[in-house]
Amino acid sequence: MKTIIVLPTYNEAENLEALAAALWALPLEARLLVVDDASPDGTGQIADRLAAAHPDQFSVIHRPRLLGLGTAYVQGFRRALALGADVIIQMDADFSHGPHYLPEMVAHLRDYDVVIGSRYVPGGSTDKRWGLGRKLLSAWANLYARTLLGLHIRDATAGFRVWRRATLEGLGLDRVVSNGYVFQVEMSYMTERLGYRWLETPIYFEDRRIGQSKMSMRVKLEAALGVWTLGLKHHNLTPAQRQRASGT
Repeated sequence: MKTIIVLPTYNEAENLEALAAALWALPLEARLLVVDDASPDGTGQIADRLAAAHPDQFSVIHRPRLLGLGTAYVQGFRRALALGADVIIQMDADFSHGPHYLPEMVAHLRDYDVVIGSRYVPGGSTDKRWGLGRKLLSAWANLYARTLLGLHIRDATAGFRVWRRATLEGLGLDRVVSNGYVFQVEMSYMTERLGYRWLETPIYFEDRRIGQSKMSMRVKLEAALGVWTLGLKHHNLTPAQRQRASGT
């Protein structure tokens, strides 16, 4: 079973090598695929060195500028599928998603089409250093998305997910219209509308260890407005509209 981990990066020079070592220490035999948006801190150059040293375990896509999280994931997913991945993992490159959760998440693909590392199911939690305002904002963002779209996934904004190849093919990456952080909500919504089996497993979401968050107020407002677009775009999707490449 070929596993590829897609890692969008922007200014993750201080995290990338340590994260690669942590991921390669897992019993997964995974290939890492970095999608770097021309990070000014040299992340792309570090990725190139890792790719040269580990050609069978690491590859990198260089993009000319900061083009957004959604397009980074879509491009990474397409490359992973082209490389023959059976399992595609998406996660942040800043250690907010603990690598140690991955073996169990991958194992759950025996019974599910996508497995989500969730902060908002029993046993899940967010960083203890978060202030009340940030906790309320995160919880509200999920409630807002779930209410407007009728979602059952409790952590609709989660960015830590493990996908079957057939699920991504069946969703149809050409259907994706969002680019920023609302991309996670769109993938949740499409998953439910198309009738895929999903599981949320609890995780502890740790704040990034090094560097600064990319979640500005402008990004948050764009995500809130984007949820309305998703409802208009995808509300008519049914399981019968899974793309044929999924084989279902």
